[in-house]
Amino acid sequence: MSAVYSEIVAKRYHHLLDPDGRQFLGFLTEGGRRLATLIDDLLAYTRAGVVEAGSATADGSVVLQQVLASLSETIRQCDGKVTYDSLPEISMSQTHLQQVLQNLITNALKYRKEDPPQIHISAIYQGAAWRFSVRDNGIGIDPEYKEKIFGVFKRLHRNYSGTGIGLAICHRVVARYGGRIWVESSPGQGATFFFTVPERAPRAHSAAAESSAG
Repeated sequence: MSAVYSEIVAKRYHHLLDPDGRQFLGFLTEGGRRLATLIDDLLAYTRAGVVEAGSATADGSVVLQQVLASLSETIRQCDGKVTYDSLPEISMSQTHLQQVLQNLITNALKYRKEDPPQIHISAIYQGAAWRFSVRDNGIGIDPEYKEKIFGVFKRLHRNYSGTGIGLAICHRVVARYGGRIWVESSPGQGATFFFTVPERAPRAHSAAAESSAG
């Protein structure tokens, strides 16, 4: 409501405000937008902890095309190039796989260098699990922070927009399916994010059920 009504005031009464008033109203409007984004991300993080009942499967290639379609304008604006291999069908819901791929590709587009971003997505079968990789040519990550970046609200670069929840969502989703996620990178040399999905999905459960059982 704060965001909605501050935007209404900005549209209807902008001409009645002095420069300071317009600036303050701008702060209010932007703050409301950031808060709405934060709430949406927290809801996504909560939903990421629930594994759907039954034997949900996702066609990796189909999900990737959906993700790329939703990010097409962002990719075009930064003159990005995304290549990919054929991806497998895995034991994960389409919604969850979409969350993981979209967050990883979005990060690769966001944390780019001056050169246009180049991203490659692939997957190989290894040790009774599928290991996915998302490789980019971006600014890279100091190995010191390769574990911390998967925490909630962990942001290494304050001059980039975002709430710091995207990678936490990826970690939460992958963990719920019995897999793991990690990154290999060094500053200025790009980054490759890996995540695994076991061939057999775990029994459906949620974070709330796990907490109460503990």
